[in-house]
Amino acid sequence: MGVQSVSERSGFLKLLDELRWIAGGILLALMIRTFAYEPFNIPSGSMIPTLLVGDYVFVSKFSYGYSRHTVAFGQPLFDGRLLGGLPERGDVAVFKLPRDGKTDYIKRIIGLPGDRIQVIGGVLHINGEPVKRERIQDRVVGEVMGTAIAVPQYIETLPNGRQHLIIEQLGDAGGLDDTPVYVVPPGNVFAMGDNRDNSTDSRVLNQVGFIPVENLVGRAEFIFFSLEEGTSFWEFWEWPWAIRFDRLFDGIE
Repeated sequence: MGVQSVSERSGFLKLLDELRWIAGGILLALMIRTFAYEPFNIPSGSMIPTLLVGDYVFVSKFSYGYSRHTVAFGQPLFDGRLLGGLPERGDVAVFKLPRDGKTDYIKRIIGLPGDRIQVIGGVLHINGEPVKRERIQDRVVGEVMGTAIAVPQYIETLPNGRQHLIIEQLGDAGGLDDTPVYVVPPGNVFAMGDNRDNSTDSRVLNQVGFIPVENLVGRAEFIFFSLEEGTSFWEFWEWPWAIRFDRLFDGIE
């Protein structure tokens, strides 16, 4: 009985030790997710060509400071933003949709507080000045009956020198290619998708509109995984054929 009791005690202590390691691992993962980096997947094509459906990105939580939308799973532990700073024009950022405070959106930050934003004939204007764009090789976005569908693609250069790619699926005649002037209120930013004719963004005031800085979750840093559209993450048996290896660990410009 004594030998058995010692053996049982030893097994119990070993189990406790394993549980401590598991609990420590879970706590570390939660700390990283809350204060450092959080993974997000891209469910729509609104950020093509920068991000594709099936991309998985890491978002840095510390880039713009912390709010209730970055910590504690959205619980209202405090108001405002701690250690906060404005994003840079051109950052690709994840934010909580202003009208519900829950839905995650990812777009490019185009306007900062006080900016006047307008699109005229497909050309972005910031504070009355047209933003330079240079047309490059068309981008193939699909095919119909074996024929490739190519759309206009541009390099857009923001006033701070940041460059990124955009596409205009409907040319310069899309529904959001001619807009009124949007004046970004204090404490807010203005975001747009790089797929300019297929993005519900700040140009649509009743659905997205201006984004309170408090709603920013973080800056998208790099793609850590990518699967062909239509492949679910859990379908690991499809990975050898579905992984886009050329996109892994690409930085997000």
